Amino acid sequence: MTAPSPLLTQSADQMRAQLAASPEAAAALIRAGADAGLPDAQAYYGQLLLDGQGVAADPAEAFRQFGLAAASGHVMAINMVGRCHEKGWGTPVDPVAAAACYRRAAEAGLDWGMYNWGSALGLGAGVAQDEQAALGWFQKAAALGHAKSINFLGAFHEEGRLLPRDLPRAAECYRIAAEGGDFRGQFNHGRLRADAGDIAAATHWMQTAATSATPAFRTMMRDHLAASAHAALRALAAGL
Repeated sequence: MTAPSPLLTQSADQMRAQLAASPEAAAALIRAGADAGLPDAQAYYGQLLLDGQGVAADPAEAFRQFGLAAASGHVMAINMVGRCHEKGWGTPVDPVAAAACYRRAAEAGLDWGMYNWGSALGLGAGVAQDEQAALGWFQKAAALGHAKSINFLGAFHEEGRLLPRDLPRAAECYRIAAEGGDFRGQFNHGRLRADAGDIAAATHWMQTAATSATPAFRTMMRDHLAASAHAALRALAAGL
């Protein structure tokens, strides 16, 4: 039996440190594990190929590596096959196939799978729309500490949609999501801090959100900030 790649016996922090110090060498070790048929290595190498970290970006090969790991039951790889189908990374866009992968990952207990399956249900992407079922999956993922799902629960509470309208609970969800690194949660937390008159905190969280937000979300943030009653927040809009 082939021994695992030395890199894969390290902690997550050690692996990140080695990737940062020598991306090419780390990627080569992970590839060796993938070539040896190790599902963890295949899933990890697929992500490196998507990101172009330590290796030339190759979405088609990333999709293949995820598929190999998924065939062994690797739950995150199953989720990532879904992402590839959803986004068209290395394979044609196929929302039905994406939703099927997300459901498998969700039912296997993966928080990201729960979030993605909930999103598919909420949007009716590749599956019949069912917002109540979507909420249930967001709640399950949130119970595992999934920041993006916690932000969604905040939105349900703020809007009083399917859950009782509860602004303090919404604010708490947004705070937890913000501190967990979700840019939407950071924006929402900053928005409510601005409503409460805490402009310093609002500015901090808006700036933090902007560092990882998608281009489309940054555009929305810019429009929101440009219309703010607070000069400090309007000034942020120019940099987005």
